[in-house]
Amino acid sequence: MLDYGFGNLRSAQRALQRAGADVEVTADPETALNADGLVVPGVGAFAACMAGLRAVRGEVVIGKRLAGSRPVLGICVGMQILFEEGVEHGERTEGCGEWPGVVRRLTAPVLPHMGWNTVTAPAGSRLLSGIPGDARFYFVHSYAATSLPLPGSGRMTPPLITWAEHGERFIAAVENGPLCATQFHPEKSGDAGAALLSNWLESVR
Repeated sequence: MLDYGFGNLRSAQRALQRAGADVEVTADPETALNADGLVVPGVGAFAACMAGLRAVRGEVVIGKRLAGSRPVLGICVGMQILFEEGVEHGERTEGCGEWPGVVRRLTAPVLPHMGWNTVTAPAGSRLLSGIPGDARFYFVHSYAATSLPLPGSGRMTPPLITWAEHGERFIAAVENGPLCATQFHPEKSGDAGAALLSNWLESVR
């Protein structure tokens, strides 16, 4: 698990350990690069998270891991920073650029979106395999990506996108080869979150 100063490290570590993982929390780029799977948590503001990530060369580690098809899981703002750009209070911050698209403030009557919500998973989802469709996951956020505008290509497998709604529809999870991410917190989502983490670990083993 990558420690760059932003994230619910201990709760995520405990949840992964309960799911059967041997978890090391590290800020060392080489250790993060060579791990079987890398979890990138995140809480707070997009710009601050990106600054923390760059301070430990986290964006380089993520890029190198994905170039070698090595699994990465982003959680909450750890998902948001994988997109090209975040916009907060009129200021734009460059993200990791692993996916096109912009993370912006949701249009909703109440923010933050805090609490339990259902999600709509795509057919073939591995992250949500075996999890009931009415399962609820725990969200705490005001910003999200609402589209993932990948160009069409017969040679590319399009990512699997899970959706949720709070005021408007937004991306709740993405599965894109070795790169997966959730806007919600699986480590705080009870049995459903534990099942999702177990599913992700199966892809790492």
